[in-house]
Amino acid sequence: MIAFFNKFTIELLPVLVAVLLSSITLVSCSKDELEIQNDFPFEVKVMPVPKEIANGDIVELRISIQPTGNYKGTQYFIRYFQFDGKGTLQCSDETPYKPNDLYPLTAEQFRLYYTSHSVVSQSLEVCISDNFGNEKQLSFEFNSSD
Repeated sequence: MIAFFNKFTIELLPVLVAVLLSSITLVSCSKDELEIQNDFPFEVKVMPVPKEIANGDIVELRISIQPTGNYKGTQYFIRYFQFDGKGTLQCSDETPYKPNDLYPLTAEQFRLYYTSHSVVSQSLEVCISDNFGNEKQLSFEFNSSD
């Protein structure tokens, strides 16, 4: 009888271990606890810019997006609002942006060029957002040097 019990236990042991491991795996990977993060907040850094601008002058805005994590599916966008004065904003040699329109950004480090078309003080706000709803606002003010 003892020999039968030992043989039964030895043959059943791998099955019991497999059932136990499967149960632990299924319980530990429940849907409520498993979280994959793809929404990372970000910061925006801007190099210093001049405080004065004359009509027809161009100011370069060097901008760097610094996410707190890395997810390949993150897309960034830009738009701007001109509050005072008149001017145009564009990225490199692309066509100038239209105020309040959303444009995709292709890199996390880029340069914008603001061209003054005014002899009065100018202010604008640049908004950078991602496809998860995170947004940062940058305000720029230029006094007229004319």
